[in-house]
Amino acid sequence: MRVTADFDYSSYFKPRVPERRAPFEFYPTPPSAIRALLSVEGFEGDVWEPACGDGAISRELVAAGYDVIATDITDWGYGYPGYDFLTLEKPFARNIVTNPPYGWGLADKFVEKALAFTAETGGRVAMLLNIASLCHPKRHDNFMRQPPSVIYALDECVCFPLGDPARATAHTLKHRYAWLIWDHAHNGDSVMRWLSTAPFQ
Repeated sequence: MRVTADFDYSSYFKPRVPERRAPFEFYPTPPSAIRALLSVEGFEGDVWEPACGDGAISRELVAAGYDVIATDITDWGYGYPGYDFLTLEKPFARNIVTNPPYGWGLADKFVEKALAFTAETGGRVAMLLNIASLCHPKRHDNFMRQPPSVIYALDECVCFPLGDPARATAHTLKHRYAWLIWDHAHNGDSVMRWLSTAPFQ
């Protein structure tokens, strides 16, 4: 094949620019995702949402009858701002339900902290995570050591940057999500289930 001089091969060697993340990793949870979870799971006692954002998850929990403590590291107009979950020393409620920040390993740190807190309170943890997080060499040992009791694979869920669909990239739209539930009383392997958000749109 003849290579023509006017073809610009430099574009093949440009460094890949990572997708710009939303400030404070703010990707609000669609209400249908939390409604779907609450149709199949319940929590005894109060619930803490430590990355509450604009209250997307917290409002649904309150509507379902739960006493909710909603905090966030910054102010998105809901709950109590100024609380860095990862630096707190005591839990604010028995159970923890959240869509944690993902970037820079923050989701792993949220899971670790939540499991430590609920081991103390006797509560449960529910985290909305990118389903790709289940398949990662750095997480393998953690999942083997403390596997979730249930993994709910969601059929449809898009968490838009700042809650704005206009800010979505092709990468955003490719994400697939699952609710991971940790119950300290659970022994054995994780159970995989499929959960549809369609009835809760």
